[in-house]
Amino acid sequence: MTSKRIFMALMLIFFCLLAGCGWLRRSPERVPEPIRPEEKAKTAPEVTIPKAINQGDKQEPELRVYIAEKNKVETMPMEKYIQGVVAAEMDPSWPKEALAAQAIIARSFTLQKIAESGGVPARNAHASTDIKEFQAYDASRINENVRQAVESTRGKVAVYGNEFIRGWFHAYAGPRTAMAKEGLEFKGPNPPYIKIVDSPAGDIIPEEEKNWQATFPLKRIREVTQKITGQDPGEVTKIEIAEKGPSGRVVRFRINEVEVSGPQLRLALDSTVMRSTYIEEISIEDNNITLKGTGYGHGVGMCQWGARSLAEKGKNAEEIVKYYYRNIDIVKLWE
Repeated sequence: MTSKRIFMALMLIFFCLLAGCGWLRRSPERVPEPIRPEEKAKTAPEVTIPKAINQGDKQEPELRVYIAEKNKVETMPMEKYIQGVVAAEMDPSWPKEALAAQAIIARSFTLQKIAESGGVPARNAHASTDIKEFQAYDASRINENVRQAVESTRGKVAVYGNEFIRGWFHAYAGPRTAMAKEGLEFKGPNPPYIKIVDSPAGDIIPEEEKNWQATFPLKRIREVTQKITGQDPGEVTKIEIAEKGPSGRVVRFRINEVEVSGPQLRLALDSTVMRSTYIEEISIEDNNITLKGTGYGHGVGMCQWGARSLAEKGKNAEEIVKYYYRNIDIVKLWE
């Protein structure tokens, strides 16, 4: 055997040995690497209907609702209550998906309040039709559009982790929504799902709804400032913005030398007149102060005019809700 043939034979034996050990297999078996935490499938939230209203697994809850107009408590199914809330809180003629988004938020708001405090314990009720105590409610405004919108989201709620979200909403955000502290003077940490997002409502909201102007006597400004802060600013000669929040809303005003909360001043002066704390101009003339601004409401969470705009652009209810409340889940709790 020549040297060349001996060499070729040895090489053939060598490669056969390698193949026998599995080193040259075309599809080697590999031990799977451990899955990193961020690669694991997201687990479904484990949120349950509050015990006080729980009628059983996948069963629609029943609520004790304080009817302020009658000064009495009535028991009704959750979905019937939600219809009345949606009809009162949003124009019943608006696009169905905007109304459906409002239904999801109304359920979430209601369940969060019941889980946190029982609802309206002072009324021995889970909810109230008095807007100062809970949400607005008006059964007389319910139409087929509202019924269909609510039914299309039956049992659906928004949750973050294993808790119902705080379903804050308002009429019009202006250019953008607000963080909880600046819009509501919320005392706890800002909920992680509440973010500042641009409002898509600017193109559709009527001019008379978009901007506002309000005039108040300086004497009134002095009175409410003293009531809120416990300090008398004296005869008011100056009012200015002391601090703005991240969305551009006024967090604190300075009345002469006394600082006062922007959200509290708005409520004290009448939140339907001083529509927001998104202030664009302040002027004093003839013993009056005139404020000019944009937006309607505290600005936190879902903007209702923005929800309408998104619905008109083809977004569905869940997409609308997830635009305003980030990194949440929407789950169905009853059939």
